[in-house]
Amino acid sequence: MRRNGVWFSDSGEGVPLLVLHPGGTDSRSMGALCAELADYRILLIDRPGHGRSADVDGPWSFERMADVVAEVLDDLDIERVHVLGWSDGAIVGLHLALQRPDLVSTLVFGGGVFHHEGWHDGVLSDDPPPAFMAESYAEVSPDGAAHWADVVAKSVELHRAHPSLTANDLRQVRLPVLVIVGDDDEVRFDHVVGMYEALPDAELAVIPRSTHGLIVEKPDVVALFVRDLHRGDRSDGVAPRRRVMRA
Repeated sequence: MRRNGVWFSDSGEGVPLLVLHPGGTDSRSMGALCAELADYRILLIDRPGHGRSADVDGPWSFERMADVVAEVLDDLDIERVHVLGWSDGAIVGLHLALQRPDLVSTLVFGGGVFHHEGWHDGVLSDDPPPAFMAESYAEVSPDGAAHWADVVAKSVELHRAHPSLTANDLRQVRLPVLVIVGDDDEVRFDHVVGMYEALPDAELAVIPRSTHGLIVEKPDVVALFVRDLHRGDRSDGVAPRRRVMRA
């Protein structure tokens, strides 16, 4: 389905879960994880310039991407939704939680950063993306294979100085957030811990022997943590410290 040139999918009959894909890919990259969460009502959106959604004029911004997502949710009359984002999708989900907190019940922030300096050195290089990404784009993009070069250029420009959120911004996120990364991810551990400590209601999961591709390496493990975040009867454990201090 499409709304204002944006491709989206709405399937299933369970609790609504919005799944936001990484940059340079589209919602197809979330297929393995969505299969593990098939009892949810899964909402997928290809952001403008990604997958089956046409590009837009001008540069990209995470703020505008969050606006586009919110517009789709509003059009579907969805009042609140759990959000799961990966990499750039996590950043979009975080901006959505800041810009439209009325829409977001919980956020799974996977393999992402809140500030562009949180990536490991070399992650944001100017090297061309792998060929398979261009091939995947060409399979479905309404803009055609030749537009891939423009998409890459916009992505490079976006990541030069964004995201640029601060710890003070994170303190405004008043909803449960699961921060999850692989132990060999592209995100610096000090950045991950800083995010965990700044968010008022955060949980942290570091999955062993996994990388930035955790969603395809161990989708069942990710799904286990997602389901736990959504449980209504969760305990703070037998000897809570951080959560008692922040109560």
